[in-house]
Amino acid sequence: MKYLNKLASVFFIGALGVLTMTSCEGSDLYKVNAPDWLAEMGGEEEEPEQEDLGNQMEDVYTIGATDFSTGWWQQFTKYYVIPEATKWIAQFNLHINPEAPNTYKNYAMIISNDEDRGAENYKEYGVIRFDNQPFANQEGNSEWGDYIDRSLIESNLTFATNTDDGIQKLGGKVTLTVDRTEGGLIVKMTNGTVTKTYTQTSALVNLNADASNNNIRVCLCPEGSYIDWISTNIEPIGGCTSAEDKQPLSMVLKGVPAKVMVGTDQETLLAGVTAEVTFEELPAPVTVKAEDLQFEVIPNMADLGTKTLVAAYGKTFKGASATKPIIAYASFSVVDKMYTCIGKTDNTSAFREEKTEDFKVEPGQTYVNFFTNYTNGVENWNNFIITLTKASGAEYCFVRADNWGTGDSYWDGCQSCDWDWANFKTILDGAKVTTYITNNGDGTADVKAVVLGSDGKTYTQNYKGLKNIDPEDFYFNLSMEKAHLEFDYVIGAEDNTSAFRSVSTDFIGVPAGATMVNRFINYTDGAENWNNFIITLYKADGTEYCFVRADNWGLGDSYWDGCQTCDWNWDAFKTNIDGALVTTYITNKGDGTADIKAVVLGSDGKTYTQKYTGLKNIDANDFGFKLSMEKAHLVFE
Repeated sequence: MKYLNKLASVFFIGALGVLTMTSCEGSDLYKVNAPDWLAEMGGEEEEPEQEDLGNQMEDVYTIGATDFSTGWWQQFTKYYVIPEATKWIAQFNLHINPEAPNTYKNYAMIISNDEDRGAENYKEYGVIRFDNQPFANQEGNSEWGDYIDRSLIESNLTFATNTDDGIQKLGGKVTLTVDRTEGGLIVKMTNGTVTKTYTQTSALVNLNADASNNNIRVCLCPEGSYIDWISTNIEPIGGCTSAEDKQPLSMVLKGVPAKVMVGTDQETLLAGVTAEVTFEELPAPVTVKAEDLQFEVIPNMADLGTKTLVAAYGKTFKGASATKPIIAYASFSVVDKMYTCIGKTDNTSAFREEKTEDFKVEPGQTYVNFFTNYTNGVENWNNFIITLTKASGAEYCFVRADNWGTGDSYWDGCQSCDWDWANFKTILDGAKVTTYITNNGDGTADVKAVVLGSDGKTYTQNYKGLKNIDPEDFYFNLSMEKAHLEFDYVIGAEDNTSAFRSVSTDFIGVPAGATMVNRFINYTDGAENWNNFIITLYKADGTEYCFVRADNWGLGDSYWDGCQTCDWNWDAFKTNIDGALVTTYITNKGDGTADIKAVVLGSDGKTYTQKYTGLKNIDANDFGFKLSMEKAHLVFE
């Protein structure tokens, strides 16, 4: 790693970068060597005999990370629009990872109507990948889409599984032809070694909203590979890119952790950092590794608090010294404790890429979760997602933070909220979220999120009466898109010094006939059996019914001797309960009594169950609870 030392200001880092980064000349990061670069891109192997390319235009750019790290559906080439009765011919170099584990780590060609991806009227004919994997019964996934007939595919290289050897045969200079001159759709992909074709003689269905527009679009998407484009006979949207060197315009840092533990060194901080650099003319940013950047942390990393990571880059596209270095910034925090989270902490995780385990919710139960929501702030939906599912994984629906969802159980009108939409993206970043997932037991479910926004105000979102639920087979999980969720809700001092019930959760009401479910990790100082979690039952005005403890004892008007049972191993109780995963069930039976159950996965790996049954003198219409502790702390997972 290279570092800038003792920078007085962000502006000085840019000025110093001009002087210090000239030593980077000569880099071949992008495998580009002017001035014969374009000619050399064809490789050293003898060119195979091929059709007349016609009048090719130079179109020189790279798509995909050159370290082969580009994931699925992350980077796309330019759009090439192919009118009716036209043949498109393009050439590019396909670079295959020498250590590629799967045959699908090449590229896919997307055929669509004449719209941008994500546009309201965007529709796809389908996708054809360079590899050929029919598998048994045509179950492979090397091409797909409602308008792609897989029986029309031919290739001289077929893989039986997606882990077969031979993917390297797909690399090299590829000539891609999409021919509409005969009224159908003929696709040919060949590098002289492997040739794959799709021959459809029937006319294409027009998927454009404007029936007079018969154009289609094509773009390519690499996965675990990268493409150096060479030429095209149709000018793409945005124009062609010349082979002349290109200056960097801007960059965005990726992979910067949101938090690091105090004592972390700068090299560890930067281990997963890259930058997406935008160059002149190029259609998409180019990924640059950390070792080709210069960094400074302001202020230093020795102390707790929020820090600014400043990065400078001073190369052209071909690795020469840039006329003017570019600067990017990212914030992170140095902390003295870390919590469980899902999603990449730089908020780059794709839609539901990561999720929690599936939690079962029985009829009449409500599962309560606490977490902090962090977002990249780009789109309203770049926040938490709640998915309702069966044990098999079959989905009922999912619902998002931005008051929208989809699936068989979702219906328009089930959603309501009081969001401040003008500031929504800011409010949700760092917001404290409590979610309630309820199995109503009648074939419907409710989802509620109570959110303490970063503006200090409380907002509530509801999805009421989600339908078509099997009450005996109902689960949920939490996930996100371009966000991450941190389970950092803690009750009690983490050195286990908090006094008896000195800290507690907020009051959680339990309606008649309902059960509230919570899960947390219990940590104790281990001095006494009662130095653990405590559950206190209240009325809404704070009047106390009783409290019960982890050590099978309680006190109050609603408590009675004999209501408690457990199967604790008392000889090892203090040890087993430290770090134990506890799930509590608080039930308002609706008849003037209440039940409490704690299912505990001890640190010894064994499961224990504690119950308080028939707690009395309960007002079924005014009942709830708080969780607290003594000489312990609870981390809600």
